[in-house]
Amino acid sequence: MITISWSELAKIDYWENIEYLDKEWTIKDVHNFIDKVDEIINLLSKQNLAFKPANYKDTYQVPVVKQITLFYRFENNNVELLRFWNNYKNPDNLKIKP
Repeated sequence: MITISWSELAKIDYWENIEYLDKEWTIKDVHNFIDKVDEIINLLSKQNLAFKPANYKDTYQVPVVKQITLFYRFENNNVELLRFWNNYKNPDNLKIKP
């Protein structure tokens, strides 16, 4: 069985995105984001599935919504969620731990 783990940065990114959506958009947008994240996690946990390779070693990326990309990696039977990156931020500031 595949397990899902969250890096500290992924947790921070996730909650910052929810707070932003709650403040600047609508509760419907908050629920949409949460639902999309849950769908992706469900897919990753049930299938040996790899989305688009990222520019980091053994790291993949998948859009959650147009504005946010999830970066993750596989290690044995674990999927580690690394970042929920806002695509409007400067990509030079994106840090993925090795």
